[in-house]
Amino acid sequence: MHEFLISTVAFIVLIGVMVVVHEFGHFIVAKLCGVRVEAFSFGFGPRLFGIKYGETDYKVCLLPLGGFVKMTGENPGEEENLAEDPAAFTSHPRWQRMLIGVAGPGFNFILAFVLMVVYFGAINEVPAYEVSTTTVEWVVPGSAAAQAGIQPGDIIRSFNSVNDPTWEKVYERMALDPNRTAPVTVERGGQTLQLAMRVPKELGNDDLAGLLPQYMPGPIGVQEVQPGTPAEKAGLHAGDSIASVDGHTFHTVGSLLAYMQAGQGKPLSMQVVRKGVTLPMVATPAKLDTGWKLGFAVVPIPFRHAPMSVGKAIDKSAQFCADGSTLIMQMLERIVTRRISAKQLSGPVGIAQMAGQAAEMKGWYSKFYLSAEISLNLGVLNLLPFPILDGGLILFLLIESLIRRDIGVEVKERIYQAAFVLLVAFFAFVIFNDVAKLQLFTHLRF
Repeated sequence: MHEFLISTVAFIVLIGVMVVVHEFGHFIVAKLCGVRVEAFSFGFGPRLFGIKYGETDYKVCLLPLGGFVKMTGENPGEEENLAEDPAAFTSHPRWQRMLIGVAGPGFNFILAFVLMVVYFGAINEVPAYEVSTTTVEWVVPGSAAAQAGIQPGDIIRSFNSVNDPTWEKVYERMALDPNRTAPVTVERGGQTLQLAMRVPKELGNDDLAGLLPQYMPGPIGVQEVQPGTPAEKAGLHAGDSIASVDGHTFHTVGSLLAYMQAGQGKPLSMQVVRKGVTLPMVATPAKLDTGWKLGFAVVPIPFRHAPMSVGKAIDKSAQFCADGSTLIMQMLERIVTRRISAKQLSGPVGIAQMAGQAAEMKGWYSKFYLSAEISLNLGVLNLLPFPILDGGLILFLLIESLIRRDIGVEVKERIYQAAFVLLVAFFAFVIFNDVAKLQLFTHLRF
């Protein structure tokens, strides 16, 4: 219940900001062009409350899943009755109407850019201690990475034609090219090896293709031991550091968890450092929650603030927006060509989960990153040349400019009706896909 409330509130706040910014783009440019705006709405459906100021009704509606700006004469069929109204949307030149259409997505791009400029220029959280290379900490036995011959300690020098990739780039390339063989160059013991890894058709959430990255150089620190758990029975104390497990050196708890899942409850022989003294321990993982665990809380990765100069923050933010927008377009292209399953798309439920997780996480990176990513998504998706979306409006105006006459009202209405049905069907598919991914349903396997 606690997680549900946090996810719901975080989702409403996040989407609320994105929608208001998007619609404000349409609103302000429409006003500057002299178009009458009848309503500025957050949400759809029945009006809950609001205020009428001038010619515009600023309101909040029942369903907080979007919003709209209602301009006089913008809907098909209204043109004939408003031909003599200079404040009507259709009474203005096509180039002005295009500007109004572009303004909404444009403000989303601006928001994403400003958010990341603020983050990089004022916060910029970086690990206090970090590994500069893309080093593999653990490889899940039997996984795609293991079958490719990748081993713990390998340094990835090239992945799927991307040289010296970060872990983020490695994961991006996997997401873009599932069910395909990716060339991988690794450095092992001073030697360079050329390998090939078959990227799985569907990637897991915890260990993508079995690769677990090394982010930290030090051992896993124990912050707290839960009573009655295998960790307490083994003699583990708060303040201890786990130097090795069965001879393997783990630096992050994600790798240790993956190792325990592979062992399916096999006893662990650990070397634990306590106040400078190394102690041998044996711990037997137990099924806790959804997997094999020992039952201790890990010391969080220490971060420090390293704000960038204004110039560097602007450059970094511009690169972030360019990379993010390109990645979205590449994902859409691969979904359309069926190289990637549409099941990877996230809708309101998925976004709410991510918003809730970001809200509960310590630090600011996840909050700024998710907000900027969703704003970019909203901007890119609304520019797609699909009727009802802003890109569809712009496409109609471009066609009308080329043929030098308006497209017939009946034709527009039929196109919009068909597009609405398709959009509702797609929305229903995305929500169903979101719900099917929930933990409640993923555990119902026979």
